[in-house]
Amino acid sequence: MKILMLSWEYPPRIVGGISRVVHDLAQAMARKGNEVHVVTCWEQGAKEFEKDKEVFVHRVPTYQITASSFIDWVMHLNFSLLEKAIEVANEVNFDIVHAHDWVVAYAAKTLKHSFKIPLISTIHATEHGRNHGLHNDMQTYISSVEWLLTFESWKVICNSEYMRNETTHVFQLPEDKLNVIYNGVELDIFDNIERDYGFRRNYAGDNEKIVFFVGRLVQEKGVQILLDAVPKIMANYEDVKFVIAGKGPQADYLKYKAESMGISHKFYFTGYLSEEHLKKLYKCADVAVFPSLYEPFGIVALEGMVANVPVVVTDTCGLGEIVEHGIDGMKAYTGNANSLADCIIEILYNSDLSEKMKANAIKKVHDIYNWDIISDQTLELYKEVILLEKQRKGMEQVTKEATKVKNAGKKTQTTKKEPIGEEKDKVEEVKNIKRKKSKNEETNNELVFDEMLVRSRKTKTKVNELH
Repeated sequence: MKILMLSWEYPPRIVGGISRVVHDLAQAMARKGNEVHVVTCWEQGAKEFEKDKEVFVHRVPTYQITASSFIDWVMHLNFSLLEKAIEVANEVNFDIVHAHDWVVAYAAKTLKHSFKIPLISTIHATEHGRNHGLHNDMQTYISSVEWLLTFESWKVICNSEYMRNETTHVFQLPEDKLNVIYNGVELDIFDNIERDYGFRRNYAGDNEKIVFFVGRLVQEKGVQILLDAVPKIMANYEDVKFVIAGKGPQADYLKYKAESMGISHKFYFTGYLSEEHLKKLYKCADVAVFPSLYEPFGIVALEGMVANVPVVVTDTCGLGEIVEHGIDGMKAYTGNANSLADCIIEILYNSDLSEKMKANAIKKVHDIYNWDIISDQTLELYKEVILLEKQRKGMEQVTKEATKVKNAGKKTQTTKKEPIGEEKDKVEEVKNIKRKKSKNEETNNELVFDEMLVRSRKTKTKVNELH
């Protein structure tokens, strides 16, 4: 199968979780013998074209003009993606287009209609969900584009049951259009990476436990809730450090909050980390915590499980579906700092429970969240859509043929054939005979009528004589 994926991020460009999902899904499909092309946004230092293992990656720079807003930049990106995708599609006869999130919606829609290729989309999150509603014109616009992408798609993939429900509610989509296919994680991502104590000492002492968070520093990731939980954690377990990896608009606010609470000495804000350093930190952590207020799925939780670190999540959205409380991780009440503190303290003190949860978590990831299974599920959906598209085209052809036959029949009925030659003479002869016959019939009718009139008069005269 020949597959075209559109995404605004792909390694080394990492904005959020989409980058990893697209990379891992594309690689898994390519390993199964499919030809996979990813058209994505260029990143500084990356090649514009490369074969990343078995995946063909085409990176496009946006137009070299200043965009007045993020929305304008997205439009510039779509034009660039479209130019490259058309170039590739003229060489490769793609079976399907898979669009990842609203940012690539316009390019995806145009390719679908121009090349008559069925379109599938994955909605990784919604603007409505991220902001707990739509509060301004930009949010309303983005939500409208998300709806457009789902409308144009044959099928829509959601990465959790929560996202299926949210997408149904926000976009009013029919249930048979939505398909839940979980995200996954590379099972060997931490192979050959051991706990590096020298590296660990950059963040904590040997006697201190590390509570680790990684993600974008935005309000919905809930790091502010973790800060609110720290005083209770410290009151119960003093030897602990909190390492916050990632960047985002809330970075300065979180640092200020930590200082104002008098707990900044317990925090280490790393900023952006390379893939290598991120993997090392996972292996050095004693607890991985993800206190999200909104999280459609939560790949970071899977990474923590694969890294053999006990995880604490909130019971919100997709995260709540991944973890079973006390079995393969801990779940805190969403937005509740007290509940979050209790979960972290339990892991810090209860090593037996931690070991049990880590073992269960590894098994769960292998059984459910590995890309070999997920790519098979996605390929089956591709095949279903391609079959539906062929059936639709077949019905269209049948309808066209039926209409053509019907119109031809009408034309035959309404068009009279002009006789020619001997046939014309015979027709004229028949017409003359009919005319003579008609004239004779008229004459006979007149004679009968005259005779009846004469008889009537004679009868009337006789009656008058009697009177």
